[in-house]
Amino acid sequence: MMTIMEKNTNRVANNIHSVEKIGGTSMSSYNDVLNNIWLRKQVPFSQDAASYYQRIFVVSAYSGLTNALLEHKKTGEPGVYALFAEMDENRPWQGKLNEVMQMMLDINSDMFSEHELVRKRADQFIQGRMADVKDCLENLEVVCSFGHFHLDDHLHRVREMLSAMGEAHSAYNSVQLLRLHDVNARFIDLTNWRSDTQKSFDEHITYAFSDVDLATEMPIVTGYTQCREGLMSTYDRGYSEMTFSKIATVTGAREAVIHKEYHLSTADPMLVGANNVQPIGLTNYDVADQLANLGMEAIHPRAAAGLRKRNIILRVKNTFEPEHNGTEIRNDYSSKKPKVEIIAGARNVWGLEIFDQDMVGDSSYGQKMNDLVLESGVRVLTKDFNANTVTFYLKGNKRRINWLMDRLQQAYAGADIRVEKLALVSAIGSDMKVPGLLKSASSALSDANVNILSVHQAMRQVDMMFLVADQDYGTAVKALHSQLVEHCDTWVAEQTA
Repeated sequence: MMTIMEKNTNRVANNIHSVEKIGGTSMSSYNDVLNNIWLRKQVPFSQDAASYYQRIFVVSAYSGLTNALLEHKKTGEPGVYALFAEMDENRPWQGKLNEVMQMMLDINSDMFSEHELVRKRADQFIQGRMADVKDCLENLEVVCSFGHFHLDDHLHRVREMLSAMGEAHSAYNSVQLLRLHDVNARFIDLTNWRSDTQKSFDEHITYAFSDVDLATEMPIVTGYTQCREGLMSTYDRGYSEMTFSKIATVTGAREAVIHKEYHLSTADPMLVGANNVQPIGLTNYDVADQLANLGMEAIHPRAAAGLRKRNIILRVKNTFEPEHNGTEIRNDYSSKKPKVEIIAGARNVWGLEIFDQDMVGDSSYGQKMNDLVLESGVRVLTKDFNANTVTFYLKGNKRRINWLMDRLQQAYAGADIRVEKLALVSAIGSDMKVPGLLKSASSALSDANVNILSVHQAMRQVDMMFLVADQDYGTAVKALHSQLVEHCDTWVAEQTA
């Protein structure tokens, strides 16, 4: 398939551009983003002169805003969306919307404190958008007060509309900031605001970039894209990564870059200490898939798939260390010597166990079970089974887990079903065929007084999962990192080379 940029050869030749995504925490440090990324000239692929251009930037909302607009990603504290969905007659969503509006205006005031005219322009932009949101939600409340209309039928659209606000705010502001520094930035608004047409995901991206001149313009793009498919209903909070990936594939980028507030490191520096970790440097999309499965914010698995299929290199960089090349993720990499590349994991994992001796020899027994797990909307990290027991290890809120347990008990009345909160810790690498690795890992956990509740290792040997008590998560990560990375001869040799 010919890409947009191949068709528009008069504007961009040989697909020499990159597509880069900036995370929310980094966006909040906008002066660092400005100096370390936007105003840091790059030499485009196959070119000689450094330039601001040949780069497309997809921006996330400023830190905390999407949580306030929807719900807190970690604590579940309700935002505007969650409060609106409750249909409380006291209408608490209105107060939350005003609170978010003030958060946005405070950011504008801080960014443009020395440029009153620009600040007013930024305020007017977001105030207009938020006023539209308020009117829409109030009208929807009225419509849904009639029995013919049900709020649940419209909530996914409400969620999409609110999500769009954070990215529209940050993208618009970024363009104003760049223009103050004589960069020809261009605001590309994929939120489809007040439009009477609705395109598919591919069509929307194609149309938005059809007249962009990457040689002389720096596109700043909203991380949210409104389209017929509905990104939120499919990818929920991973929508900005899907936009990033789709732009890279549709425009035929040479490289995709994610700028984050930290390196993609051998473990979480907050857990094992900044001095004990190091950037991975180079790995492959297989490792990225394993990280995505654990909920690690390297890149959404579906976003990675698009890049992988088009053989686009993905690079994860630290916003605050612009000189560092970061970690390159590519198709054709495998570590020269087998080793563990990263210790990662997830807390608040639910181990849901179904024990029923009637399942022995019944090949169809688990079909309904799998259907209910899918219907519940929880995410399966892994599962195990033997002759009479199936255990799912799940990520999801307690409400969905309880729903699933009730449905399973109805479907399997004779089964003994229980749930336990656990943590999952995983050793991951592009090639972990190290003799005795399982023994070494198990010994490290045992020496740290961590009880292993379950262990999983596939024949391909790219990951090794340990289920432990939730309170043992930090201890387990530190023990495995110390044994498998810090004291690994291969890693030590690479560090001193």
